[in-house]
Amino acid sequence: MKIAVLAAMPAEMDIIRESGLEKAGTELIFVRTGIGKANAARSATELILGQKPDCIIGSGCAGSLGRGIEFMDTAVAERTAYHDVWCGEPNLPGQVQEYPLFFESDAALLKVAHSAAHRSGLPVHFGLAASGDQFYISAQEDERILKVLPGAISADMESGAIAQTCHHYSVPYIGIRAISDTHGSDSEQSETYSDFWSAVRQKGFTFLREFISEL
Repeated sequence: MKIAVLAAMPAEMDIIRESGLEKAGTELIFVRTGIGKANAARSATELILGQKPDCIIGSGCAGSLGRGIEFMDTAVAERTAYHDVWCGEPNLPGQVQEYPLFFESDAALLKVAHSAAHRSGLPVHFGLAASGDQFYISAQEDERILKVLPGAISADMESGAIAQTCHHYSVPYIGIRAISDTHGSDSEQSETYSDFWSAVRQKGFTFLREFISEL
Protein backbone atom coordinates (compact mmCIF):
# COMPACT_ATOMS: atom_id res chain seq x y z
CA MET A 1 0.00 0.00 0.00
CA LYS A 2 1.29 3.44 -0.93
CA ILE A 3 0.19 6.20 1.45
CA ALA A 4 0.95 9.89 0.83
CA VAL A 5 1.04 12.38 3.70
CA LEU A 6 0.80 16.05 2.68
CA ALA A 7 1.54 19.13 4.78
CA ALA A 8 2.09 22.74 3.80
CA MET A 9 5.01 24.08 5.82
CA PRO A 10 8.57 22.78 6.33
CA ALA A 11 8.11 22.82 10.13
CA GLU A 12 4.95 20.71 9.88
CA MET A 13 6.54 18.18 7.56
CA ASP A 14 9.73 17.92 9.62
CA ILE A 15 7.73 17.10 12.77
CA ILE A 16 5.46 14.65 10.94
CA ARG A 17 8.49 12.80 9.60
CA GLU A 18 9.95 12.64 13.10
CA SER A 19 6.72 11.20 14.56
CA GLY A 20 7.54 7.55 13.91
CA LEU A 21 5.00 6.95 11.17
CA GLU A 22 5.43 3.43 9.84
CA LYS A 23 3.53 0.30 8.96
CA ALA A 24 4.91 -2.99 7.71
CA GLY A 25 4.33 -3.50 4.01
CA THR A 26 3.47 0.16 3.49
CA GLU A 27 5.31 2.78 1.47
CA LEU A 28 4.96 6.27 2.94
CA ILE A 29 5.39 9.29 0.70
CA PHE A 30 5.88 12.70 2.34
CA VAL A 31 5.02 15.79 0.31
CA ARG A 32 5.43 19.40 1.40
CA THR A 33 2.91 21.30 -0.68
CA GLY A 34 3.58 24.91 0.21
CA ILE A 35 0.91 27.18 1.69
CA GLY A 36 -2.49 27.83 0.11
CA LYS A 37 -4.84 26.36 -2.45
CA ALA A 38 -2.73 26.82 -5.59
CA ASN A 39 0.32 25.14 -4.07
CA ALA A 40 -1.80 22.35 -2.57
CA ALA A 41 -3.61 21.58 -5.83
CA ARG A 42 -0.37 21.61 -7.83
CA SER A 43 1.41 19.32 -5.40
CA ALA A 44 -1.51 16.89 -5.13
CA THR A 45 -1.85 16.70 -8.92
CA GLU A 46 1.86 16.05 -9.45
CA LEU A 47 1.78 13.40 -6.74
CA ILE A 48 -1.25 11.59 -8.13
CA LEU A 49 -0.04 11.58 -11.72
CA GLY A 50 3.58 10.79 -10.88
CA GLN A 51 3.42 8.35 -7.97
CA LYS A 52 -0.15 7.04 -8.01
CA PRO A 53 -0.74 6.72 -4.24
CA ASP A 54 -3.46 4.43 -2.92
CA CYS A 55 -4.66 7.17 -0.59
CA ILE A 56 -3.79 10.70 0.48
CA ILE A 57 -3.78 12.12 4.01
CA GLY A 58 -3.91 15.90 4.32
CA SER A 59 -2.15 16.82 7.54
CA GLY A 60 -0.43 19.66 9.38
CA CYS A 61 -2.20 22.16 11.61
CA ALA A 62 -5.60 23.86 11.65
CA GLY A 63 -7.39 26.46 13.72
CA SER A 64 -10.32 25.48 15.94
CA LEU A 65 -13.82 26.56 14.94
CA GLY A 66 -15.90 24.74 17.53
CA ARG A 67 -16.54 24.85 21.24
CA GLY A 68 -14.83 21.96 22.97
CA ILE A 69 -12.23 21.61 20.21
CA GLU A 70 -9.14 22.52 22.14
CA PHE A 71 -5.50 23.33 21.51
CA MET A 72 -3.57 20.20 20.46
CA ASP A 73 -6.72 18.13 19.84
CA THR A 74 -7.00 16.37 16.48
CA ALA A 75 -9.57 17.31 13.83
CA VAL A 76 -10.53 14.60 11.32
CA ALA A 77 -12.38 15.75 8.22
CA GLU A 78 -15.48 13.72 7.45
CA ARG A 79 -16.03 16.20 4.62
CA THR A 80 -14.25 19.31 3.40
CA ALA A 81 -15.50 22.55 1.84
CA TYR A 82 -14.31 26.04 0.91
CA HIS A 83 -15.31 29.04 3.00
CA ASP A 84 -13.99 31.60 0.48
CA VAL A 85 -15.61 30.56 -2.82
CA TRP A 86 -18.62 32.11 -4.57
CA CYS A 87 -19.33 31.26 -8.22
CA GLY A 88 -22.77 32.91 -8.39
CA GLU A 89 -26.21 31.36 -8.56
CA PRO A 90 -27.35 28.61 -8.75
CA ASN A 91 -24.20 27.51 -6.86
CA LEU A 92 -24.12 27.60 -3.08
CA PRO A 93 -21.65 29.73 -1.12
CA GLY A 94 -18.46 27.66 -0.91
CA GLN A 95 -19.25 25.59 -4.00
CA VAL A 96 -16.99 25.48 -7.05
CA GLN A 97 -19.25 25.30 -10.09
CA GLU A 98 -19.58 21.74 -11.49
CA TYR A 99 -18.27 20.27 -8.22
CA PRO A 100 -20.14 19.31 -5.04
CA LEU A 101 -20.24 21.72 -2.11
CA PHE A 102 -18.76 19.06 0.16
CA PHE A 103 -15.85 16.78 -0.71
CA GLU A 104 -16.50 13.61 1.28
CA SER A 105 -13.61 11.79 2.91
CA ASP A 106 -13.21 8.15 1.95
CA ALA A 107 -15.61 5.93 3.92
CA ALA A 108 -13.06 3.16 4.50
CA LEU A 109 -10.45 5.62 5.77
CA LEU A 110 -13.01 7.20 8.09
CA LYS A 111 -13.88 3.79 9.49
CA VAL A 112 -10.22 3.24 10.32
CA ALA A 113 -10.00 6.72 11.86
CA HIS A 114 -12.98 6.05 14.15
CA SER A 115 -11.46 2.75 15.22
CA ALA A 116 -8.08 4.36 15.91
CA ALA A 117 -9.71 7.17 17.87
CA HIS A 118 -11.65 4.72 20.03
CA ARG A 119 -8.60 2.58 20.67
CA SER A 120 -6.21 5.46 21.39
CA GLY A 121 -8.44 7.45 23.74
CA LEU A 122 -6.99 10.67 22.30
CA PRO A 123 -9.12 13.83 21.93
CA VAL A 124 -10.23 13.43 18.30
CA HIS A 125 -13.10 15.36 16.70
CA PHE A 126 -14.85 14.33 13.48
CA GLY A 127 -16.69 16.81 11.29
CA LEU A 128 -16.54 19.41 8.52
CA ALA A 129 -13.19 21.01 7.65
CA ALA A 130 -13.38 24.55 6.25
CA SER A 131 -10.64 25.67 3.90
CA GLY A 132 -9.61 28.87 2.16
CA ASP A 133 -6.76 31.24 1.43
CA GLN A 134 -6.86 33.18 4.70
CA PHE A 135 -5.23 32.64 8.09
CA TYR A 136 -7.96 33.47 10.61
CA ILE A 137 -7.15 34.52 14.17
CA SER A 138 -10.30 35.93 15.81
CA ALA A 139 -13.74 34.86 17.00
CA GLN A 140 -15.29 37.37 14.58
CA GLU A 141 -13.55 35.76 11.64
CA ASP A 142 -14.64 32.33 12.86
CA GLU A 143 -18.25 33.55 12.86
CA ARG A 144 -17.94 34.55 9.21
CA ILE A 145 -16.72 31.08 8.27
CA LEU A 146 -19.48 29.42 10.27
CA LYS A 147 -22.12 31.48 8.48
CA VAL A 148 -20.88 29.97 5.20
CA LEU A 149 -20.28 26.48 6.60
CA PRO A 150 -22.37 25.93 9.75
CA GLY A 151 -20.97 23.26 12.04
CA ALA A 152 -17.40 23.35 10.69
CA ILE A 153 -14.89 22.22 13.31
CA SER A 154 -11.59 23.48 11.87
CA ALA A 155 -10.11 25.84 9.30
CA ASP A 156 -6.95 25.59 7.22
CA MET A 157 -5.55 26.80 3.91
CA GLU A 158 -4.96 23.63 1.88
CA SER A 159 -7.41 20.82 2.57
CA GLY A 160 -10.13 22.05 0.21
CA ALA A 161 -7.80 22.03 -2.76
CA ILE A 162 -6.33 18.64 -1.85
CA ALA A 163 -9.80 17.15 -1.33
CA GLN A 164 -11.03 18.59 -4.63
CA THR A 165 -8.01 17.22 -6.50
CA CYS A 166 -8.52 13.79 -4.95
CA HIS A 167 -12.21 13.93 -5.89
CA HIS A 168 -11.28 14.83 -9.47
CA TYR A 169 -8.86 11.89 -9.80
CA SER A 170 -10.91 9.47 -7.63
CA VAL A 171 -8.14 9.01 -5.05
CA PRO A 172 -9.25 8.18 -1.47
CA TYR A 173 -8.65 11.16 0.84
CA ILE A 174 -8.88 12.01 4.52
CA GLY A 175 -7.80 15.09 6.47
CA ILE A 176 -6.13 14.65 9.89
CA ARG A 177 -4.87 17.88 11.49
CA ALA A 178 -3.57 19.04 14.85
CA ILE A 179 -5.36 22.06 16.35
CA SER A 180 -2.80 24.85 16.54
CA ASP A 181 -4.87 27.72 17.92
CA THR A 182 -8.20 28.62 19.52
CA HIS A 183 -9.90 31.98 19.14
CA GLY A 184 -11.70 32.93 22.33
CA SER A 185 -9.74 36.18 22.33
CA ASP A 186 -6.85 37.79 20.44
CA SER A 187 -4.50 36.95 23.31
CA GLU A 188 -5.73 33.35 23.39
CA GLN A 189 -5.00 32.91 19.70
CA SER A 190 -1.49 34.34 19.92
CA GLU A 191 -0.68 32.38 23.09
CA THR A 192 -1.86 29.02 21.76
CA TYR A 193 -0.27 29.44 18.34
CA SER A 194 3.05 30.55 19.82
CA ASP A 195 3.06 27.40 21.99
CA PHE A 196 2.10 25.11 19.13
CA TRP A 197 5.48 24.46 17.58
CA SER A 198 7.00 23.21 20.81
CA ALA A 199 3.89 21.28 21.94
CA VAL A 200 3.36 19.59 18.58
CA ARG A 201 6.79 17.94 18.74
CA GLN A 202 5.68 16.12 21.88
CA LYS A 203 2.22 14.86 20.91
CA GLY A 204 0.74 16.76 17.99
CA PHE A 205 0.74 13.95 15.43
CA THR A 206 0.25 11.02 17.79
CA PHE A 207 -3.17 10.27 16.30
CA LEU A 208 -1.78 10.36 12.77
CA ARG A 209 0.67 7.65 13.84
CA GLU A 210 -2.15 5.62 15.41
CA PHE A 211 -4.25 5.97 12.26
CA ILE A 212 -1.49 4.82 9.93
CA SER A 213 -0.62 1.88 12.17
CA GLU A 214 -4.24 0.71 11.91
CA LEU A 215 -4.61 1.06 8.13
